[in-house]
Amino acid sequence: MSLAHTAAEYMLSDAMLPDRRGPRLKGLRLELPLDRLVKFIAVGFPLLLMSLAFAQEFSSGPPIRCFSPSNFSIRQAAYVDGSCWDSLVHHEQDELGQYKMKSLWPHKALPYSLLALAVAMYLPVLLWQYAAAPALSSDLLFIISELDKSYNRSIRLVQHMLKIRQKSSDPHVFWDELEKARKERYFEFPLLERYLECKQRSHSLVATYLLRNSLLLLFTSAIYLYLGHFHLDVFFQEEFSCSVKTGLLSDETHVPPLITCRLTSLSILQIVSLSSLTIYTLLVPVIIYNLTRLCRWDKRLLSVYEMLPAFDLLSRKMLGCPINDLNVILLFLRANISELISFSWLSVLCVLKDTTTQKHNIDTVVDFMTLLAGLEPTKPKHLTHRVCDENP
Repeated sequence: MSLAHTAAEYMLSDAMLPDRRGPRLKGLRLELPLDRLVKFIAVGFPLLLMSLAFAQEFSSGPPIRCFSPSNFSIRQAAYVDGSCWDSLVHHEQDELGQYKMKSLWPHKALPYSLLALAVAMYLPVLLWQYAAAPALSSDLLFIISELDKSYNRSIRLVQHMLKIRQKSSDPHVFWDELEKARKERYFEFPLLERYLECKQRSHSLVATYLLRNSLLLLFTSAIYLYLGHFHLDVFFQEEFSCSVKTGLLSDETHVPPLITCRLTSLSILQIVSLSSLTIYTLLVPVIIYNLTRLCRWDKRLLSVYEMLPAFDLLSRKMLGCPINDLNVILLFLRANISELISFSWLSVLCVLKDTTTQKHNIDTVVDFMTLLAGLEPTKPKHLTHRVCDENP
C-alpha cells in the first residue's frame, strides 16, 4: 500500500509546474499576429516604395527631360529643366483657345507623400503601444501567473488530501470532511475569477483596439481618395507643355512661349499607385476580420481552464456581450499560449476526462488528479451503504 502511495506522490510531484520567478515572461506578445502583419505591411510598404522612388531619381538623373530649342546654350537648357521641374504646370488650350493650367505636383511630392503615409499608418501602432500595451502587459502577467498558480494549488490540494487519507484511521471521517469541503466550496480560489469578472465590465482595452483598427480603415480610405483624386489625374500624362518665359528668359524674344517636357518618372508613379491600391485593398479584409474577432468569445481557452476549481465562467453563463476587455485579453492569451504552461497540462486532462468512464464524477482537475492518485472523486458506495445501514 505504501508503494502505491509513494507512486501517487511522485506522479503528483511531476505534475507540478516549475516556479518561474525572476526575468520571466519578458517575451510577451502585446500585438496579435495579424495586427503585427498589418503593421509591417502598412508601414513598411510605403517606405519600400519611397526608397524605390529615390533610387530611380539618383540612378536616372533628373526625373524630367525638356526639349529646348537647338539655339539654347547648355546653361539655358539646364535652367529650362530646373524651372519646369520646380513649377510642374501643364499649359493647354481649351476649345476657346485660352490656356488652362494643370498642376502635376504629385510627381514631385511622390516620395514625401509615401513618407507621410508611413507615418500616418504608424500612428495607430503608437496609440496602442502607449495607451493599451502597458495595462495589457500587467493584465497578462497577472492572469498567466494566476492560471499557473491555480493549477499548482489544485495539485497541492490533491497532495494534501492524499496525506490526510493516509493518516486517517477512519475513512468515514475523511469522506465526510471532503464532502463538506465540496459543499462549502473550499476548493475554489476566486481571486482570478473575480478579476476576470471586473475585466468583463471594463472597456478601455477594447476601445483602444477598436480605435486602432478604425484609424487604419480611415487612413486607408484617405489613401483611396488621394490616389483617385490626384494620381489618377496625372496617371497617363507623360508629356506636358511648360512655360519658361520667366526669370532669365522673360525678355528673350527667340524663346517660345511653351516648351514640351517629358516625365521620365511616370512609370514609378504608376507602379506606386497600382501597388499601393492593391496592397491596401488586400489589407482592408484583414483589418475588418480583426474587428469581427471581438464579436465572439474564444471559448476553447475558457473550456480548458474550467478544469480549475475557481474558473467556471462558461458553466455559470457569465459571458455576455463579447465587446469588452476580457475578450481582448483572451485573444492575447491565445497569442501567448506558449507562456501558459498549465494550458498544455489541462488540455491533456480534458482529453483524458472525455475518455474516462466516470465523467459524471469529474468536474475539476482536483477530481481527476484524485482519481489518478488512487482516490475516488466521491465517497465509495460501500461506505455510503454502511452509513445508511447504521442510520436507518
